[in-house]
Amino acid sequence: MMKRRRFLTAAAGTGLAAGAPFGGRLRVPGRPGLPMPLRSAAPLPRPYQVPLPVPAVLRPLRADATTDFYEITQQVAHLRILPGLETEAWTYDGSYPGPTLVSRSGRRTVVTHRNELPQPAAVHLHGGHTPHDSDGHPTDLILPVGWSRRHRYAMADTSGVGRITLGERTYNYPMDQRAATLWYHDHRMGFTGPSAYRGLAGFHLVHDDEEEALPLPRGERDIPLMITDRSFTADGSFHYPALDPEWGMPGVTHHWMEGMLGDTILVNGAPWPVLDVRRLRYRLRLLNASNSRIYRLELDPPPPGGDALVQIGADGGLLERPVPHDALPMAPAERFDVVVDFARYRPGTRVRLVNRLGSGTTAEVMRFDVSGATRAPVDETAVPARLCTFERLDPRRAMAVRTFSFRRTTAGWTINGMPYLPGRSLATPKLGTTELWRIVSDFHHPIHVHLNPFQVVARNGGAPGRHDAGWKDTVDVLPGQSAEIAVRFTDYTGRFLFHCHNLEHEDMAMMADFVTR
Repeated sequence: MMKRRRFLTAAAGTGLAAGAPFGGRLRVPGRPGLPMPLRSAAPLPRPYQVPLPVPAVLRPLRADATTDFYEITQQVAHLRILPGLETEAWTYDGSYPGPTLVSRSGRRTVVTHRNELPQPAAVHLHGGHTPHDSDGHPTDLILPVGWSRRHRYAMADTSGVGRITLGERTYNYPMDQRAATLWYHDHRMGFTGPSAYRGLAGFHLVHDDEEEALPLPRGERDIPLMITDRSFTADGSFHYPALDPEWGMPGVTHHWMEGMLGDTILVNGAPWPVLDVRRLRYRLRLLNASNSRIYRLELDPPPPGGDALVQIGADGGLLERPVPHDALPMAPAERFDVVVDFARYRPGTRVRLVNRLGSGTTAEVMRFDVSGATRAPVDETAVPARLCTFERLDPRRAMAVRTFSFRRTTAGWTINGMPYLPGRSLATPKLGTTELWRIVSDFHHPIHVHLNPFQVVARNGGAPGRHDAGWKDTVDVLPGQSAEIAVRFTDYTGRFLFHCHNLEHEDMAMMADFVTR
């Protein structure tokens, strides 16, 4: 592991040095603005040539009366993503996305991760309500199998606060939470961006009695869709503009400091795939797992009468009532569970899921080919007018009000003017209390809070937006704007994290610890 002095000396040569592991002045483009797309050198396929892959569901190795036990190996795999080329990926169990885990609310899930990658790793269950030692804090690293002090791994100094394991780490997830669409991904300090970009992400779905009592689509008509953007080198490798290709230093080259954008849209790891659908309702679990790209998703053509995407769930589970949308803006890490009724389309219609914030190749996402059967089959599903019993947090009862300013300063991407320093806490919430956090942004920052979901109670001093409904764990804050969230902290004491989920911002220090007590 790199000693602190050696790390800071190396950092000074790249413009990243300061009195913290991620350091001070970051080199920035001469013209600030939106992230720049990175063009692929490999030839890209025409859209809508491959069927949509659906990640396999991982079965537990064993189970007892209270717990399901799983094992996942993090390993290098060579995947066929582009025609005629192999892409070296970092994977969970050899696939991208990784296998889907399915848990029952109230039933413990235990996952042992074995690291056979060439670099350290950390696993975060995004949206999981977990104890601090299983939260996947960026300094709680799994060193690769076979590690010895002779090896040189790119690791920022952890200031002695990290819990390091060799080869394997076991994560305990009590699953004392509502049914929801969660996902797991690498969360290693300084290198979350390149690790996730190389493939370390997968779904983790939670079910409960309340959700299963509803007549929603299920089985093969309940489909997780992980949307990402990637670029490729001429030989088919993932193209990521790391500041240091040897991973000796976190961050990206200055043209992509605002965030990495690719030119190829992948859904469940496939470029612009196609799904054959019957003229029935489908539940689509939409996840934006891109490093920094923001989407505005629409169906083209829309069904007669509009309201194509009926939202039934957000990051933290079911909404109280369904909310119909014509379009869904999605920032990195956000999830929207929607129901689409393909019976509203004429037989044989080809329905594209498009990105209105993209252009050229990034304006297309995937396609649904509606069955040509002239008579729609009987649909046993429905979207009830009421979905769940929903508890609203009262911001007037907040025990503390805190303001966090997410800004780029001479110290880089910062929170309250400070780059991330492991062990430095910016908040100490007390368990059982609700706090009101006011988030102020100078750029486009999707803010993620670990441990507990929250409710968006205001934007810019006014009402929350139409897409803020339900329990959230990530809130998208636009440049020069603010959002207020109510968070109730429960169950687990310890050190947790909140941060920008633009992964390039996160890797370049836009994180902070909070400690529950």
